[in-house]
Amino acid sequence: MRTFTKSDKLLNVRYDVRGPVVDEAIRMEENGVRVLRLNIGNPAAFGFSAPDEVVMDMQTSLIGAEGYSDSRGMFSARKAIMQYAQNKHIPGVTMKDIYTGNGVSELIQLSLNALLDTGDEILIPAPDYPMWTACTHLSGGKAVHYLCDEKSDWYPDLDDIEKKITPRTKGLVIINPNNPTGANYSRDLLEKIVDVCRRHQLILFSDEIYDRLLMDGEQHISAASLAPDVFCITYSGLSKSHMVCGYRVGWMILSGNKAAAKDYIEGINLLSNMRLCSNVPGQSIIQTALGGYQSVNEYVVPGGRIYEQREVIFDALNSIPGVSAVKPKAAFYIFPRFDPEKFHLTDDVRFALDFLREKKVLLVPGSGFNYPTPDHMRIVYLPRVEVLREATDKLADFLSRYRQ
Repeated sequence: MRTFTKSDKLLNVRYDVRGPVVDEAIRMEENGVRVLRLNIGNPAAFGFSAPDEVVMDMQTSLIGAEGYSDSRGMFSARKAIMQYAQNKHIPGVTMKDIYTGNGVSELIQLSLNALLDTGDEILIPAPDYPMWTACTHLSGGKAVHYLCDEKSDWYPDLDDIEKKITPRTKGLVIINPNNPTGANYSRDLLEKIVDVCRRHQLILFSDEIYDRLLMDGEQHISAASLAPDVFCITYSGLSKSHMVCGYRVGWMILSGNKAAAKDYIEGINLLSNMRLCSNVPGQSIIQTALGGYQSVNEYVVPGGRIYEQREVIFDALNSIPGVSAVKPKAAFYIFPRFDPEKFHLTDDVRFALDFLREKKVLLVPGSGFNYPTPDHMRIVYLPRVEVLREATDKLADFLSRYRQ
């Protein structure tokens, strides 16, 4: 009998945010076990709601949303995004430079497909958001991971970036604010990253989906605002800032030296046209969401849910012997380190599975974010503080006996 196997293009593709450990959690749930899922940044699952005016806009727009929009997106949506780019001081952005998408994930895939030939290299941080690595491989390219330094607030290691640039390198990815570490990059660091792209003539891909989820008085600086002479693609959306992951609303903005990327932009337009358009009801809320009341601000100040949950998880993790964590400044993830000598760690997937099976709590192994050593886990701190305390108590009890 003829059998069918998966494509060889998938050999280097992984997405452990929904990977083998999650498969085990699903199996357990199907057998009646309740699992606390700290693996995915889905605010709706933890009681966060979209602003009322955003939901009302979606409802009102449904009647007129049956047809396709312009492939780049509706005029009102792109106009609002253009004004948002102006507020972020991104220079030279026109309506033609903006593309809406079914979330940022679709646009990452589209923009890499339009660029990469077999063997072309893209510099991607380690740890990364695994979509970047997966899409690079699916596009025929090679993901080259540069290190982010835990001892320096998880900032990218500029020396490591320089060492890994080759004649095949076409672009450099930054994720700022960062998933999974919660880092927010300084102006000085961003200027140095832009300079690397300038000197080596690289495209700068800047994933900024968490740019409105900042704590401790941090300010977000868009890398493209510092790079008027470097071709940049900036990605953002509403999934996290407006708690509407399921609406799938994202966008990308082209800026900088567009003349150098004229042929590449033609490829982006071709692929954008082929998928017709992003979902029109989702586009219809962009203008209200960006221009209206920003409810996320209430969550990220002292007394707000995300801020207080961050405080609880940070203190609890650092109180466990053998565990240390850098305090996140943004987003809603923390990326703690587990002492590999104390716990004899050689396999972080096994660690996550052992913890899941014993304590019914689901974490994501650091290797799922292409981190090179098996001693980190990503934890989502969206649950309420009492749930986080319960989860970290279980972790402390588990680690008091665990040796791999």
